[in-house]
Amino acid sequence: MPNAWDAASAVLLKRAGFEALGSTSFGLALSLGRQDGHHAVTRAEAVAHAALLSRVSGLPVNGDLEDGFGAAPQDCASTVRAAIEAGLAGLGIEDTTADPAAPIHEFDDAVARVRAAAAAARGKIVLTGRTDNYLNGRPDLDDTIRRLTAFAEAGADVLYAPGLPTMDAIVAVVRAVAPKPVNVLIGPDDGAVPLEQLGAAGVRRISVGGALYLVAMSALLATAKKLREGDLGSVTGGIPGSEIGSLLPP
Repeated sequence: MPNAWDAASAVLLKRAGFEALGSTSFGLALSLGRQDGHHAVTRAEAVAHAALLSRVSGLPVNGDLEDGFGAAPQDCASTVRAAIEAGLAGLGIEDTTADPAAPIHEFDDAVARVRAAAAAARGKIVLTGRTDNYLNGRPDLDDTIRRLTAFAEAGADVLYAPGLPTMDAIVAVVRAVAPKPVNVLIGPDDGAVPLEQLGAAGVRRISVGGALYLVAMSALLATAKKLREGDLGSVTGGIPGSEIGSLLPP
């Protein structure tokens, strides 16, 4: 489930053969000139952006809706209702706080937020319960599993802990929340593994977060360096704009 950041990337990913997409809060925030993870993008903007990706691609889209845009459980429920109204196929609720001094919600608060989101989902949308321990300097596998297990019991349909360090950690998470499915960010943090190995370990969904956006920005930077050095040919040979345009709805 690759993560698109604009309409063009969404339709190109569809043409590549993918059957579902995710949005990326990282790619969206940077494209707007804002910081990711600090409530610099509003709920309305994030939901509308994910809905755009779905509309232009015709594919089911999972919205990267961060922490549900508020600390309270009712904030998460409101985000779920907005996602349903916008026609999204799914969304995630993180246990992040947008507060660098205390980036992760306390356990009971985190579970209450997922429970409220699940009650609002009512089977109308796929809800992912996500803990960002490993992305926030808290490499605690026991606490990560404790949170994901509680999120599953609270009604999350999919469980997700980006940044898991090893295949052993991924397997431990899969076993802990079974039979509910697990999403993995690309693969273990200690190095990419074949897709088949993740599947054999029981992983049922793989997303890439902002990785594709960063690959595109890296290509831009490399080309810009050549252009600055006078190589005008470096900006020729790209995909024709008309080809992208032909993939967009009239």
